[in-house]
Amino acid sequence: MEDDRYYNRLLKGDQGALKRALYKSMGFTDEALGKPLIAIVNSYTNATPGHYNLNQLCEQVQKGIESAGGTAMVFGTIAPCDGIAEGHDGMRYVLPSRDLIASSVECMVRAHRFDGMVLLGSCDKIVPGMLMAAARINIPSVFLNGGPMHPAVYKDKHYDGNIVTEAVGWKQRGKITQEEFEYIENIAEPCAGSCAMLGTANTMGCLAEVMGMSLPGSGTVPAVLSRRLSLAYESGCAVMELVRRGVCARDIMTEEAFCNGITALMGMGGSTNAIMHLQAIHREAGLGDLSLAVFDEYSRKVPQVSSVYPASPYDMVDFYEAGGVGALLKELQSYLYENAATVSGKTVGEILKQTRPTRRREVIRTADQPFNSNGGVAVLTGNLAPLGSVVKPAAIPSHMMHFEGRARVFGSEQEAIDAILSGDVKEQSVVVLRYEGPKGGPGMPEMYRPMKSLEGMGLSESCALITDGRFSGSNRGCFVGHISPEAFEGGLLAAVEDGDRIVIDVPERSLTLDVPENELQERLRHWRAPEKQIEPGYLETYRRISKSAAQGAVVE
Repeated sequence: MEDDRYYNRLLKGDQGALKRALYKSMGFTDEALGKPLIAIVNSYTNATPGHYNLNQLCEQVQKGIESAGGTAMVFGTIAPCDGIAEGHDGMRYVLPSRDLIASSVECMVRAHRFDGMVLLGSCDKIVPGMLMAAARINIPSVFLNGGPMHPAVYKDKHYDGNIVTEAVGWKQRGKITQEEFEYIENIAEPCAGSCAMLGTANTMGCLAEVMGMSLPGSGTVPAVLSRRLSLAYESGCAVMELVRRGVCARDIMTEEAFCNGITALMGMGGSTNAIMHLQAIHREAGLGDLSLAVFDEYSRKVPQVSSVYPASPYDMVDFYEAGGVGALLKELQSYLYENAATVSGKTVGEILKQTRPTRRREVIRTADQPFNSNGGVAVLTGNLAPLGSVVKPAAIPSHMMHFEGRARVFGSEQEAIDAILSGDVKEQSVVVLRYEGPKGGPGMPEMYRPMKSLEGMGLSESCALITDGRFSGSNRGCFVGHISPEAFEGGLLAAVEDGDRIVIDVPERSLTLDVPENELQERLRHWRAPEKQIEPGYLETYRRISKSAAQGAVVE
């Protein structure tokens, strides 16, 4: 006979007695255990500013769950900060952490057989890792980000925290004093939240909303506003409604939802990292491989209608005040699948009927008068990247959309930084950074500092940078990343030599090494993969099981 006193299957009958007893040891009552058990996956840490406010949100989510008839149970997962990891070997662990986060959530949720979950995350790899977990586990799920921080204000201009890295170059060139440098450091990050620009964290927070996994409006509300707390409460209520209706994550993350996500990525000119994260989530949702060719297709047809720092002076608070994701989608409505479901219980089309157009046209334009007629992220191919590479036209100066230069080749990030800051890299150079892909890095670190060093040295509008590594969403200038196949696996990037002519043509979507084919083949014939010393542990495993950046750098 079915035991109707308990909703969760593990707690029913005599076989559930031990589980009930274990929960009762922590004060859970029979009344509480009779309700749906909802996990709150709380990635709080006081080591990462984007996650510093998550305990407050967790409390509100718990209240929402309990008011709607559920019982909340909280567990955590890791949350590395890209900014703290950048510039040293710690960055090699950041992308691999995405798949660890997904697997850690899977292990806990499937071990306890929770009835639903609310996922709290904010920063670059935590958001996609949690969405991967939701797609993999496929139970009723709601995602809530912690929200962006307010910008720094320096000399009446808004900056994100990366002003500090630029200031290194300013100080190197004698433009500011040590005292001014210390002042910049102290005002650069004014409060908790994800970084103030449209980097990977905020791009993925917005895409979670676009794809229906977060409540309307939640993608851009600043971390310090009270509305962020009320959204947490509403997210707790929303997951209970999904449980009652039997709506699971894959019912939301459909092919149409991914198409909407790609449309929004192009329309807002988000982080290039979002491409590999969407590929990974798509795979976890049981939808197979998401080809780079699909992103190229959307890039050619979807206009870039919003422009947010680093592509413009307007930061995430400006984007929020301009209407955020809702106002963006209002301008892209003709490109969307309006029947796509969301965790709010409404379709995308129903939400947009209640959405007002933006009142800040300097941030969000119309589709017939966009910032760019093509999308803000693009895929380049050519002999240097036969499987593809990724570029962000939204952050490239117009005069650099076609760039030709001579190669300056470096085998490590630090080697390139030292050369740039010492003045050894000249105008019209193409800085080539190789052996930084998923296997070569290993871990595919961000080449954030070399690009910022070019900016600080006044070279960002006269030099380009190409790599098989990644870039930060805060970078601007002519940069090409995710070059596949990577150099470590014998891609042509391994054959580039100093002085070679390289042509980057964004409008034509091409990346070309202008060296005779017979000479390239001769170089590759003598090539051997370099040996990189890495700490024993997870990176060894990641190098062995990771796939190409062209396939989302997922692990198998």
